[in-house]
This record gives sequence, C-alpha cells and structure tokens, in this order.
Amino acid sequence: MAVDIKSLNHSQLNDLISKAQLRQNELRKEKVVKLREKIHALIKAEGYAFEDIFGHGRAKTRRSGGTVAPKYRNPADPEQTWSGRGKRPRWFNEALKAGKKEKDLAI
Repeated sequence: MAVDIKSLNHSQLNDLISKAQLRQNELRKEKVVKLREKIHALIKAEGYAFEDIFGHGRAKTRRSGGTVAPKYRNPADPEQTWSGRGKRPRWFNEALKAGKKEKDLAI
C-alpha cells in the first residue's frame, strides 16, 4: 500500500498520521498479548504456575511506618527525643540557636 504523501494537504496528513499511530498501538498490544500467551504456555509446559515464577499479586506493598530509634535527645528534658527524620522539633532548633551543635545533642 503506497500513499503519495506529497499530494496530501495538512489536515489529510494529520489524519493519516493519527491513523498510523493508532494502528501502531494496536499492533503493539496484539504483540504483547501473543507474547504473554507464549510465556504462560511455556510456564505451564514446564509444570509451574505463573505465581510460582513471578509471585502472588502485582501490587507493591508499602512499608509500614514503623518506629525509628531516636538519634537526638533534649539535654533539658531527656524525655524529648528526635529520630532525625521529618521537621526539627522546637527544642532542637532552640538548642542550635543557643550555640549547641548537633553532635552535642546526639544520643
């Protein structure tokens, strides 16, 4: 199928380009489906299940927001600690302004 693109006007050329891109996407999707079928057939022929090879589910689990050991302690009030993550607590900023260094507050 030969198309003389020199004879097409601007709108016809845009239409041809969009149709060609749609067809290209369709062909890619068809190829992916065929490849997926081949992979499943190969896995089944070897006597395994898809889950045996690739695990269960595709959703990534998010790590739980577990506690982190404190890294800094307020010398004025030892109950106040900070892990070094997130926004600095007021006592930490005040200690820095008072001339203390981070290593002085480290546990």
